[in-house]
Amino acid sequence: MYRTEKKECDVKVCEYIENYVNVEEFLKYCEECPNYGNVWSCPPYDFSPEEYWKEFSMIHLIARKIIFDKDMSQNDCMNIIFEVKSEMSRELYEMEEQFPGSVALSAGSCNLCRDMGCGRKSGLPCRYPEKMRYSIESIGGNVGLTVSKLMGIELEWIEEGKLPSYFVLVGGLLKK
Repeated sequence: MYRTEKKECDVKVCEYIENYVNVEEFLKYCEECPNYGNVWSCPPYDFSPEEYWKEFSMIHLIARKIIFDKDMSQNDCMNIIFEVKSEMSRELYEMEEQFPGSVALSAGSCNLCRDMGCGRKSGLPCRYPEKMRYSIESIGGNVGLTVSKLMGIELEWIEEGKLPSYFVLVGGLLKK
């Protein structure tokens, strides 16, 4: 049905900021997304993403390349992506416990309230503040460049009417 490949690496945060973070550029992309201002894990924030990065010294990056069978439906692929993303989140939460002061970065936007919708749009506080995590891209990280340069994986993009043969999820653990 599908298989996954896992890649990991550690990078000093100061190097990651210098080579892979551009908050201004990625904030513009975020502004075009329907999650902007409507999901607590997405901008705009009441903090500086640049300063947030600087609170940490290392980032442990994790990429999961999900390779789909050719005959899979788009719905099946999306369900698999959700399943693998959930597994990654559990793994990152466990890593947080092993490294006091560390914070996980999720693979893409938060979907803890997937069924009921995030409370931010209604002016409500986050229902799960202890579990909600920001993604690398939401705080200005260039995930495409991260994947190609640090993980050796070239991204495939969805073309109209055609799914890519694989999808890549990237998360991380920021360590003090």
